[in-house]
Amino acid sequence: MPIASTPSRRVPVRRAVVARCAAGRAYLGRAYLGRVDLEALAALRTRQGEAALAAAAELADQDPVVAAPALRRRGVAPALAAAALTQARLRRHAVAKLGTDAASMFFTRAGLEQATRAPVAVRRAARLRANGVRSIADLGCGIGADTLAFARAGIKVYAVEADPVTAAVAAANVAVLGLTGWVEVHCGAAQDADLGGVDAVFCDPARRHAGTGRRVFDPAAFSPPWDFLADLVRRVPRTVLKLAPGIDHALVPAGAEAQWVSVGGDVVEAAFWCGPLAEVPRRATVLAPALDPSRSALDPGLAALDPELAALDPGLAALDPELAAVDRELTGSGLARAPVRGLRPVLYDPDGAVVRAHLVAEFASTVDGGLADPEIAYVYTEQARPTPFARCLTVDAVLPFSVKRLRAALRERGVGRVEIRKRGSAVDPETLRRDLRLAGNAAATVVLTRVAGAPTALLCSPVPDCLARAPDISEPDGSKQEPASPARRLDRPAQQPGGPAQQPECGGHTDTVRG
Repeated sequence: MPIASTPSRRVPVRRAVVARCAAGRAYLGRAYLGRVDLEALAALRTRQGEAALAAAAELADQDPVVAAPALRRRGVAPALAAAALTQARLRRHAVAKLGTDAASMFFTRAGLEQATRAPVAVRRAARLRANGVRSIADLGCGIGADTLAFARAGIKVYAVEADPVTAAVAAANVAVLGLTGWVEVHCGAAQDADLGGVDAVFCDPARRHAGTGRRVFDPAAFSPPWDFLADLVRRVPRTVLKLAPGIDHALVPAGAEAQWVSVGGDVVEAAFWCGPLAEVPRRATVLAPALDPSRSALDPGLAALDPELAALDPGLAALDPELAAVDRELTGSGLARAPVRGLRPVLYDPDGAVVRAHLVAEFASTVDGGLADPEIAYVYTEQARPTPFARCLTVDAVLPFSVKRLRAALRERGVGRVEIRKRGSAVDPETLRRDLRLAGNAAATVVLTRVAGAPTALLCSPVPDCLARAPDISEPDGSKQEPASPARRLDRPAQQPGGPAQQPECGGHTDTVRG
Protein backbone atom coordinates (compact mmCIF):
# COMPACT_ATOMS: atom_id res chain seq x y z
CA MET A 1 0.00 0.00 0.00
CA PRO A 2 1.49 3.39 -0.93
CA ILE A 3 2.63 5.42 2.03
CA ALA A 4 0.85 8.52 0.70
CA SER A 5 -2.52 6.82 1.13
CA THR A 6 -2.01 5.98 4.82
CA PRO A 7 -3.03 9.34 6.35
CA SER A 8 -6.18 9.52 4.26
CA ARG A 9 -7.29 6.21 5.73
CA ARG A 10 -6.28 6.87 9.34
CA VAL A 11 -7.80 10.33 9.81
CA PRO A 12 -11.44 9.34 9.20
CA VAL A 13 -11.04 6.30 11.46
CA ARG A 14 -9.62 8.42 14.27
CA ARG A 15 -12.41 10.97 13.89
CA ALA A 16 -15.00 8.20 13.94
CA VAL A 17 -13.52 6.80 17.14
CA VAL A 18 -13.57 10.24 18.77
CA ALA A 19 -17.16 10.76 17.66
CA ARG A 20 -18.19 7.38 19.06
CA CYS A 21 -16.43 8.13 22.35
CA ALA A 22 -18.17 11.51 22.64
CA ALA A 23 -21.53 9.94 21.87
CA GLY A 24 -20.90 7.16 24.36
CA ARG A 25 -19.85 9.65 27.02
CA ALA A 26 -23.05 11.64 26.48
CA TYR A 27 -25.10 8.44 26.66
CA LEU A 28 -23.40 7.41 29.89
CA GLY A 29 -23.98 10.86 31.33
CA ARG A 30 -27.69 10.59 30.62
CA ALA A 31 -27.75 7.07 32.03
CA TYR A 32 -26.12 8.21 35.28
CA LEU A 33 -28.83 10.88 35.68
CA GLY A 34 -31.87 8.74 36.41
CA ARG A 35 -35.53 9.42 35.76
CA VAL A 36 -37.66 10.70 38.60
CA ASP A 37 -40.28 8.11 39.47
CA LEU A 38 -42.28 7.14 42.55
CA GLU A 39 -39.81 4.47 43.63
CA ALA A 40 -36.80 6.80 43.31
CA LEU A 41 -38.61 9.61 45.15
CA ALA A 42 -39.54 7.28 48.00
CA ALA A 43 -35.93 6.06 48.26
CA LEU A 44 -34.60 9.63 48.41
CA ARG A 45 -36.82 10.42 51.39
CA THR A 46 -35.28 7.68 53.55
CA ARG A 47 -32.21 8.18 55.77
CA GLN A 48 -30.03 6.52 53.15
CA GLY A 49 -31.58 8.79 50.52
CA GLU A 50 -30.88 11.91 52.57
CA ALA A 51 -27.25 10.85 52.95
CA ALA A 52 -27.02 10.18 49.20
CA LEU A 53 -28.47 13.63 48.44
CA ALA A 54 -25.93 15.30 50.73
CA ALA A 55 -23.08 13.46 49.03
CA ALA A 56 -24.47 14.15 45.56
CA ALA A 57 -24.61 17.89 46.32
CA GLU A 58 -20.83 17.85 46.74
CA LEU A 59 -20.42 16.21 43.32
CA ALA A 60 -23.07 18.08 41.35
CA ASP A 61 -20.52 20.22 39.48
CA GLN A 62 -18.64 17.20 38.17
CA ASP A 63 -19.23 15.29 34.96
CA PRO A 64 -21.90 12.62 35.62
CA VAL A 65 -19.54 9.98 34.24
CA VAL A 66 -17.15 10.87 37.08
CA ALA A 67 -19.69 11.78 39.76
CA ALA A 68 -21.77 8.59 39.60
CA PRO A 69 -18.87 6.16 40.21
CA ALA A 70 -17.57 8.44 42.96
CA LEU A 71 -20.93 8.29 44.67
CA ARG A 72 -21.08 4.51 44.32
CA ARG A 73 -17.63 4.21 45.88
CA ARG A 74 -19.17 5.79 48.97
CA GLY A 75 -21.50 2.81 49.22
CA VAL A 76 -24.53 4.29 47.47
CA ALA A 77 -26.48 1.81 45.33
CA PRO A 78 -26.44 2.60 41.56
CA ALA A 79 -30.15 3.42 41.28
CA LEU A 80 -30.08 5.65 44.36
CA ALA A 81 -26.87 7.32 43.16
CA ALA A 82 -28.50 8.19 39.82
CA ALA A 83 -31.60 9.55 41.54
CA ALA A 84 -29.56 11.61 44.00
CA LEU A 85 -27.36 13.11 41.28
CA THR A 86 -30.45 13.97 39.25
CA GLN A 87 -31.95 15.87 42.18
CA ALA A 88 -28.64 17.54 43.03
CA ARG A 89 -28.37 18.97 39.53
CA LEU A 90 -32.01 20.01 39.35
CA ARG A 91 -31.67 21.73 42.73
CA ARG A 92 -28.70 23.75 41.52
CA HIS A 93 -30.67 24.87 38.45
CA ALA A 94 -33.68 25.69 40.60
CA VAL A 95 -31.90 28.22 42.83
CA ALA A 96 -32.31 31.02 40.26
CA LYS A 97 -36.08 30.44 40.23
CA LEU A 98 -36.85 29.44 43.79
CA GLY A 99 -34.03 30.74 45.95
CA THR A 100 -32.75 28.90 49.01
CA ASP A 101 -35.81 26.62 49.15
CA ALA A 102 -34.40 24.79 46.13
CA ALA A 103 -31.68 23.16 48.25
CA SER A 104 -34.23 20.94 50.02
CA MET A 105 -36.96 20.59 47.38
CA PHE A 106 -37.59 17.75 44.92
CA PHE A 107 -38.07 18.23 41.18
CA THR A 108 -38.83 16.70 37.85
CA ARG A 109 -37.20 18.30 34.81
CA ALA A 110 -40.53 19.28 33.28
CA GLY A 111 -41.86 20.45 36.63
CA LEU A 112 -38.91 22.76 37.19
CA GLU A 113 -39.12 24.20 33.70
CA GLN A 114 -42.79 25.09 34.20
CA ALA A 115 -42.59 26.20 37.85
CA THR A 116 -43.50 29.78 38.73
CA ARG A 117 -40.57 31.93 39.83
CA ALA A 118 -40.62 32.64 43.57
CA PRO A 119 -40.96 36.44 43.30
CA VAL A 120 -44.02 36.03 41.06
CA ALA A 121 -45.64 33.33 43.18
CA VAL A 122 -45.11 35.16 46.47
CA ARG A 123 -46.43 38.41 45.04
CA ARG A 124 -49.53 36.66 43.71
CA ALA A 125 -50.16 34.99 47.07
CA ALA A 126 -49.86 38.33 48.85
CA ARG A 127 -52.41 39.92 46.54
CA LEU A 128 -54.87 37.08 47.05
CA ARG A 129 -54.52 37.26 50.82
CA ALA A 130 -54.98 41.04 50.71
CA ASN A 131 -58.24 40.39 48.83
CA GLY A 132 -59.56 38.21 51.64
CA VAL A 133 -58.76 34.77 50.19
CA ARG A 134 -58.14 32.24 52.97
CA SER A 135 -58.62 28.97 51.03
CA ILE A 136 -57.78 28.21 47.42
CA ALA A 137 -57.77 25.32 44.96
CA ASP A 138 -54.52 25.11 42.97
CA LEU A 139 -55.49 23.19 39.82
CA GLY A 140 -52.44 21.85 38.01
CA CYS A 141 -50.14 22.55 40.95
CA GLY A 142 -47.05 20.98 39.35
CA ILE A 143 -44.15 20.66 41.79
CA GLY A 144 -45.91 23.13 44.09
CA ALA A 145 -44.21 26.52 43.60
CA ASP A 146 -47.49 28.47 43.81
CA THR A 147 -48.93 26.10 46.40
CA LEU A 148 -46.00 26.79 48.72
CA ALA A 149 -46.39 30.55 48.29
CA PHE A 150 -50.12 30.37 49.05
CA ALA A 151 -49.50 28.34 52.20
CA ARG A 152 -46.80 30.69 53.44
CA ALA A 153 -49.20 33.60 52.95
CA GLY A 154 -51.61 31.93 55.36
CA ILE A 155 -53.96 30.47 52.72
CA LYS A 156 -55.23 26.89 53.00
CA VAL A 157 -54.51 25.05 49.74
CA TYR A 158 -56.27 22.18 47.99
CA ALA A 159 -53.62 21.27 45.40
CA VAL A 160 -54.59 19.08 42.45
CA GLU A 161 -52.17 17.48 39.98
CA ALA A 162 -53.00 14.89 37.30
CA ASP A 163 -49.54 13.31 37.00
CA PRO A 164 -48.86 10.87 39.87
CA VAL A 165 -45.10 11.50 40.04
CA THR A 166 -45.49 15.28 39.94
CA ALA A 167 -48.21 15.12 42.60
CA ALA A 168 -45.88 13.05 44.81
CA VAL A 169 -43.10 15.60 44.27
CA ALA A 170 -45.46 18.43 45.30
CA ALA A 171 -46.47 16.53 48.44
CA ALA A 172 -42.80 15.92 49.28
CA ASN A 173 -42.02 19.63 48.88
CA VAL A 174 -44.91 20.56 51.16
CA ALA A 175 -43.56 18.17 53.78
CA VAL A 176 -39.89 19.16 53.65
CA LEU A 177 -40.79 22.84 53.95
CA GLY A 178 -43.02 22.23 56.97
CA LEU A 179 -46.33 23.23 55.39
CA THR A 180 -48.27 19.99 55.74
CA GLY A 181 -50.90 21.61 57.94
CA TRP A 182 -51.72 24.14 55.23
CA VAL A 183 -51.84 21.95 52.12
CA GLU A 184 -53.72 18.89 50.91
CA VAL A 185 -52.31 17.42 47.69
CA HIS A 186 -54.66 15.34 45.56
CA CYS A 187 -53.70 13.34 42.45
CA GLY A 188 -56.46 13.69 39.89
CA ALA A 189 -57.85 15.68 36.97
CA ALA A 190 -58.63 19.35 37.47
CA GLN A 191 -62.06 18.79 35.93
CA ASP A 192 -62.95 16.40 38.77
CA ALA A 193 -61.82 18.63 41.64
CA ASP A 194 -64.37 19.53 44.31
CA LEU A 195 -64.40 23.32 44.46
CA GLY A 196 -67.24 23.68 46.92
CA GLY A 197 -65.18 24.58 49.97
CA VAL A 198 -62.69 27.15 48.63
CA ASP A 199 -62.73 30.94 48.40
CA ALA A 200 -60.82 31.09 45.11
CA VAL A 201 -59.27 29.01 42.34
CA PHE A 202 -55.84 29.27 40.75
CA CYS A 203 -55.36 27.26 37.56
CA ASP A 204 -52.17 26.81 35.56
CA PRO A 205 -53.16 24.59 32.61
CA ALA A 206 -50.50 22.35 31.07
CA ARG A 207 -49.29 23.87 27.80
CA ARG A 208 -46.95 21.14 26.62
CA HIS A 209 -47.64 17.85 24.87
CA ALA A 210 -47.28 14.89 27.23
CA GLY A 211 -44.27 12.80 26.23
CA THR A 212 -42.78 15.14 23.61
CA GLY A 213 -42.66 18.27 25.78
CA ARG A 214 -43.53 20.46 22.80
CA ARG A 215 -45.38 23.67 23.52
CA VAL A 216 -49.11 23.86 22.91
CA PHE A 217 -50.33 27.17 21.48
CA ASP A 218 -53.99 26.32 20.85
CA PRO A 219 -55.97 27.05 24.05
CA ALA A 220 -58.43 24.30 23.11
CA ALA A 221 -55.53 21.83 23.48
CA PHE A 222 -54.52 23.02 26.96
CA SER A 223 -54.97 20.55 29.82
CA PRO A 224 -57.53 21.32 31.11
CA PRO A 225 -58.85 22.89 27.87
CA TRP A 226 -60.04 26.46 27.41
CA ASP A 227 -63.73 25.54 27.59
CA PHE A 228 -63.19 24.29 31.14
CA LEU A 229 -61.21 27.41 32.07
CA ALA A 230 -63.88 29.75 30.72
CA ASP A 231 -66.57 27.88 32.66
CA LEU A 232 -64.38 27.90 35.78
CA VAL A 233 -64.62 31.69 35.86
CA ARG A 234 -68.42 31.37 35.91
CA ARG A 235 -68.41 28.70 38.65
CA VAL A 236 -65.90 30.39 40.98
CA PRO A 237 -65.83 34.16 40.40
CA ARG A 238 -62.54 34.65 42.28
CA THR A 239 -60.41 32.78 39.77
CA VAL A 240 -56.86 33.44 38.59
CA LEU A 241 -55.62 31.84 35.37
CA LYS A 242 -51.88 31.59 34.74
CA LEU A 243 -51.16 31.52 30.99
CA ALA A 244 -48.36 31.91 28.46
CA PRO A 245 -47.31 35.50 27.66
CA GLY A 246 -48.51 35.13 24.07
CA ILE A 247 -52.15 34.58 25.03
CA ASP A 248 -54.60 36.48 22.83
CA HIS A 249 -56.20 39.58 24.37
CA ALA A 250 -59.47 38.45 22.80
CA LEU A 251 -59.58 35.57 25.31
CA VAL A 252 -59.62 37.83 28.37
CA PRO A 253 -62.93 37.10 30.17
CA ALA A 254 -65.39 39.98 30.35
CA GLY A 255 -64.57 42.26 33.26
CA ALA A 256 -61.29 40.47 34.07
CA GLU A 257 -57.89 42.03 34.59
CA ALA A 258 -55.10 40.83 32.29
CA GLN A 259 -51.63 41.06 33.80
CA TRP A 260 -48.27 40.42 32.17
CA VAL A 261 -45.22 39.79 34.37
CA SER A 262 -41.54 40.06 33.54
CA VAL A 263 -38.56 39.07 35.68
CA GLY A 264 -35.16 40.48 34.83
CA GLY A 265 -36.43 41.60 31.43
CA ASP A 266 -37.95 38.24 30.45
CA VAL A 267 -41.75 38.08 30.15
CA VAL A 268 -42.55 34.95 32.12
CA GLU A 269 -46.34 34.76 32.27
CA ALA A 270 -49.74 36.29 31.77
CA ALA A 271 -52.43 36.08 34.45
CA PHE A 272 -56.14 36.75 34.21
CA TRP A 273 -57.64 38.00 37.49
CA CYS A 274 -61.38 37.40 37.35
CA GLY A 275 -64.49 38.52 39.18
CA PRO A 276 -63.93 40.67 42.29
CA LEU A 277 -60.15 40.11 42.02
CA ALA A 278 -59.97 42.37 38.95
CA GLU A 279 -58.81 45.90 39.73
CA VAL A 280 -57.87 47.40 36.33
CA PRO A 281 -58.27 46.26 32.70
CA ARG A 282 -54.53 45.81 32.07
CA ARG A 283 -51.45 45.60 34.28
CA ALA A 284 -47.73 45.20 33.60
CA THR A 285 -45.59 44.01 36.50
CA VAL A 286 -41.83 44.41 36.08
CA LEU A 287 -39.70 42.59 38.65
CA ALA A 288 -35.95 42.60 39.07
CA PRO A 289 -34.16 39.25 39.22
CA ALA A 290 -33.28 37.89 42.66
CA LEU A 291 -30.65 40.14 44.20
CA ASP A 292 -28.91 37.25 45.92
CA PRO A 293 -30.28 33.74 45.32
CA SER A 294 -28.30 32.43 48.27
CA ARG A 295 -30.16 34.87 50.53
CA SER A 296 -33.67 35.09 49.16
CA ALA A 297 -35.67 35.07 45.93
CA LEU A 298 -38.63 36.99 47.31
CA ASP A 299 -39.77 40.30 45.91
CA PRO A 300 -39.03 43.44 47.92
CA GLY A 301 -42.25 45.16 46.91
CA LEU A 302 -44.30 42.76 49.01
CA ALA A 303 -44.08 44.84 52.15
CA ALA A 304 -46.21 47.48 50.44
CA LEU A 305 -48.65 44.84 49.17
CA ASP A 306 -49.25 43.11 52.48
CA PRO A 307 -47.40 44.20 55.64
CA GLU A 308 -48.87 41.21 57.47
CA LEU A 309 -47.23 38.84 55.01
CA ALA A 310 -43.95 40.74 55.28
CA ALA A 311 -44.06 40.16 59.03
CA LEU A 312 -44.69 36.44 58.48
CA ASP A 313 -41.62 36.04 56.26
CA PRO A 314 -38.39 37.36 57.83
CA GLY A 315 -36.54 37.04 54.50
CA LEU A 316 -38.24 40.20 53.23
CA ALA A 317 -36.38 42.43 55.67
CA ALA A 318 -33.01 41.45 54.17
CA LEU A 319 -33.78 42.83 50.73
CA ASP A 320 -32.70 46.10 49.09
CA PRO A 321 -34.84 48.96 50.48
CA GLU A 322 -34.01 51.13 47.46
CA LEU A 323 -35.62 48.68 45.08
CA ALA A 324 -38.54 48.19 47.45
CA ALA A 325 -39.45 51.84 46.94
CA VAL A 326 -39.63 51.52 43.15
CA ASP A 327 -43.16 51.25 41.74
CA ARG A 328 -42.95 48.36 39.30
CA GLU A 329 -46.56 48.14 38.19
CA LEU A 330 -48.07 50.04 35.28
CA THR A 331 -51.83 49.95 34.72
CA GLY A 332 -54.29 51.23 32.16
CA SER A 333 -57.05 50.40 29.72
CA GLY A 334 -54.85 48.75 27.10
CA LEU A 335 -56.72 50.78 24.47
CA ALA A 336 -54.91 54.14 24.53
CA ARG A 337 -52.69 55.18 21.64
CA ALA A 338 -49.34 56.88 22.13
CA PRO A 339 -48.79 60.10 20.16
CA VAL A 340 -46.55 60.01 17.08
CA ARG A 341 -43.95 62.77 17.42
CA GLY A 342 -40.95 61.56 15.42
CA LEU A 343 -37.40 60.93 16.55
CA ARG A 344 -35.97 62.51 19.69
CA PRO A 345 -32.51 62.30 21.29
CA VAL A 346 -33.51 59.63 23.84
CA LEU A 347 -34.99 56.22 23.03
CA TYR A 348 -36.82 53.95 25.45
CA ASP A 349 -37.24 50.25 24.68
CA PRO A 350 -40.23 49.28 26.86
CA ASP A 351 -40.13 46.10 28.89
CA GLY A 352 -41.89 43.18 27.22
CA ALA A 353 -44.58 43.11 29.90
CA VAL A 354 -45.49 46.71 29.05
CA VAL A 355 -45.72 45.93 25.35
CA ARG A 356 -47.65 42.70 25.84
CA ALA A 357 -50.16 44.45 28.09
CA HIS A 358 -50.73 47.14 25.42
CA LEU A 359 -49.59 49.82 27.86
CA VAL A 360 -47.05 51.60 25.64
CA ALA A 361 -49.18 54.77 25.63
CA GLU A 362 -49.40 54.74 29.43
CA PHE A 363 -45.63 54.27 29.65
CA ALA A 364 -44.99 57.06 27.13
CA SER A 365 -46.98 59.46 29.29
CA THR A 366 -44.70 58.75 32.29
CA VAL A 367 -41.63 59.99 30.36
CA ASP A 368 -43.40 62.62 28.20
CA GLY A 369 -42.56 60.58 25.12
CA GLY A 370 -44.00 59.62 21.77
CA LEU A 371 -43.50 57.21 18.90
CA ALA A 372 -41.55 57.69 15.66
CA ASP A 373 -43.74 55.16 13.88
CA PRO A 374 -47.36 54.39 14.81
CA GLU A 375 -46.78 50.62 14.78
CA ILE A 376 -43.40 50.38 16.56
CA ALA A 377 -43.20 50.32 20.35
CA TYR A 378 -40.04 52.42 20.75
CA VAL A 379 -40.70 55.61 22.72
CA TYR A 380 -38.64 58.76 22.11
CA THR A 381 -38.15 61.76 24.43
CA GLU A 382 -36.06 64.89 24.77
CA GLN A 383 -34.26 63.80 27.94
CA ALA A 384 -33.68 60.63 29.93
CA ARG A 385 -35.72 59.95 33.04
CA PRO A 386 -35.26 57.01 35.44
CA THR A 387 -37.86 54.30 34.96
CA PRO A 388 -38.16 50.60 35.80
CA PHE A 389 -40.34 50.00 32.73
CA ALA A 390 -37.86 50.39 29.86
CA ARG A 391 -34.25 50.37 28.84
CA CYS A 392 -32.97 53.85 28.04
CA LEU A 393 -30.58 54.75 25.20
CA THR A 394 -29.28 58.00 23.76
CA VAL A 395 -29.56 58.22 19.98
CA ASP A 396 -26.18 59.32 18.61
CA ALA A 397 -26.80 58.96 14.88
CA VAL A 398 -29.48 57.96 12.38
CA LEU A 399 -28.93 56.09 9.10
CA PRO A 400 -31.33 54.88 6.42
CA PHE A 401 -30.82 51.15 6.81
CA SER A 402 -28.12 49.70 4.62
CA VAL A 403 -25.53 47.11 5.61
CA LYS A 404 -22.87 49.08 3.72
CA ARG A 405 -23.68 52.35 5.50
CA LEU A 406 -23.90 50.65 8.88
CA ARG A 407 -20.58 48.83 8.38
CA ALA A 408 -18.85 52.09 7.43
CA ALA A 409 -20.24 53.95 10.45
CA LEU A 410 -19.22 51.21 12.89
CA ARG A 411 -15.76 50.82 11.40
CA GLU A 412 -15.12 54.56 11.65
CA ARG A 413 -15.93 54.30 15.35
CA GLY A 414 -13.67 51.26 15.82
CA VAL A 415 -16.62 49.15 17.02
CA GLY A 416 -15.97 45.45 17.50
CA ARG A 417 -18.85 44.56 19.84
CA VAL A 418 -22.43 45.35 18.89
CA GLU A 419 -25.68 44.82 20.73
CA ILE A 420 -28.49 44.59 18.17
CA ARG A 421 -32.03 45.52 19.20
CA LYS A 422 -34.86 45.47 16.71
CA ARG A 423 -38.56 46.08 16.27
CA GLY A 424 -40.27 46.15 12.90
CA SER A 425 -37.22 44.80 11.07
CA ALA A 426 -36.90 41.49 9.25
CA VAL A 427 -33.10 41.52 9.44
CA ASP A 428 -31.58 38.39 10.99
CA PRO A 429 -28.99 39.39 13.64
CA GLU A 430 -26.67 36.47 12.89
CA THR A 431 -26.65 37.27 9.19
CA LEU A 432 -26.04 40.93 9.96
CA ARG A 433 -23.17 39.98 12.24
CA ARG A 434 -21.45 38.09 9.46
CA ASP A 435 -22.06 40.87 6.97
CA LEU A 436 -20.71 43.63 9.27
CA ARG A 437 -17.35 41.86 9.77
CA LEU A 438 -16.70 43.78 12.98
CA ALA A 439 -13.22 44.66 14.21
CA GLY A 440 -12.16 47.01 16.97
CA ASN A 441 -12.24 47.53 20.72
CA ALA A 442 -15.24 49.84 21.09
CA ALA A 443 -18.84 48.78 21.76
CA ALA A 444 -22.13 50.17 20.49
CA THR A 445 -25.84 49.48 20.37
CA VAL A 446 -27.55 49.30 16.98
CA VAL A 447 -31.32 49.63 16.89
CA LEU A 448 -33.03 48.40 13.72
CA THR A 449 -36.50 49.86 13.35
CA ARG A 450 -38.84 51.88 11.15
CA VAL A 451 -39.31 55.64 11.29
CA ALA A 452 -42.46 56.86 9.55
CA GLY A 453 -42.45 53.53 7.69
CA ALA A 454 -38.82 53.76 6.49
CA PRO A 455 -36.28 51.08 7.53
CA THR A 456 -33.78 52.84 9.81
CA ALA A 457 -30.66 52.05 11.83
CA LEU A 458 -29.98 54.03 15.00
CA LEU A 459 -26.52 54.12 16.59
CA CYS A 460 -27.08 54.40 20.31
CA SER A 461 -25.37 54.47 23.69
CA PRO A 462 -26.95 53.01 26.84
CA VAL A 463 -27.91 55.23 29.77
CA PRO A 464 -26.50 53.22 32.70
CA ASP A 465 -28.30 54.97 35.56
CA CYS A 466 -31.85 54.11 34.47
CA LEU A 467 -33.62 51.85 36.97
CA ALA A 468 -34.02 49.25 34.23
CA ARG A 469 -30.35 48.55 35.04
CA ALA A 470 -29.27 47.64 31.53
CA PRO A 471 -25.63 46.56 31.09
CA ASP A 472 -23.30 49.44 30.35
CA ILE A 473 -21.39 48.84 27.13
CA SER A 474 -20.11 52.41 26.62
CA GLU A 475 -16.43 53.24 26.41
CA PRO A 476 -14.45 52.47 29.62
CA ASP A 477 -13.68 56.16 30.17
CA GLY A 478 -17.33 57.12 29.70
CA SER A 479 -16.72 58.96 26.44
CA LYS A 480 -18.96 58.70 23.40
CA GLN A 481 -17.82 58.26 19.83
CA GLU A 482 -18.46 61.20 17.54
CA PRO A 483 -20.94 60.43 14.77
CA ALA A 484 -19.40 59.96 11.34
CA SER A 485 -20.65 60.41 7.82
CA PRO A 486 -22.89 59.10 6.36
CA ALA A 487 -24.75 59.01 9.71
CA ARG A 488 -26.88 62.03 10.63
CA ARG A 489 -26.42 63.64 14.02
CA LEU A 490 -29.64 63.67 16.03
CA ASP A 491 -30.09 66.93 17.91
CA ARG A 492 -33.59 68.28 17.62
CA PRO A 493 -35.20 66.50 14.66
CA ALA A 494 -38.05 67.91 12.68
CA GLN A 495 -41.55 66.98 13.78
CA GLN A 496 -42.76 63.86 12.01
CA PRO A 497 -46.30 63.87 10.68
CA GLY A 498 -48.65 61.41 12.28
CA GLY A 499 -52.15 60.96 13.57
CA PRO A 500 -53.61 58.61 16.12
CA ALA A 501 -51.27 55.66 16.50
CA GLN A 502 -52.33 52.05 16.17
CA GLN A 503 -51.31 49.65 18.93
CA PRO A 504 -47.54 49.28 18.40
CA GLU A 505 -46.23 45.85 17.63
CA CYS A 506 -45.37 43.44 20.42
CA GLY A 507 -42.53 41.76 18.61
CA GLY A 508 -39.00 42.73 19.50
CA HIS A 509 -35.57 41.21 19.50
CA THR A 510 -32.28 41.86 21.19
CA ASP A 511 -29.08 40.12 20.33
CA THR A 512 -25.49 40.83 21.30
CA VAL A 513 -23.03 39.92 18.58
CA ARG A 514 -19.27 40.16 18.68
CA GLY A 515 -16.89 40.32 15.81
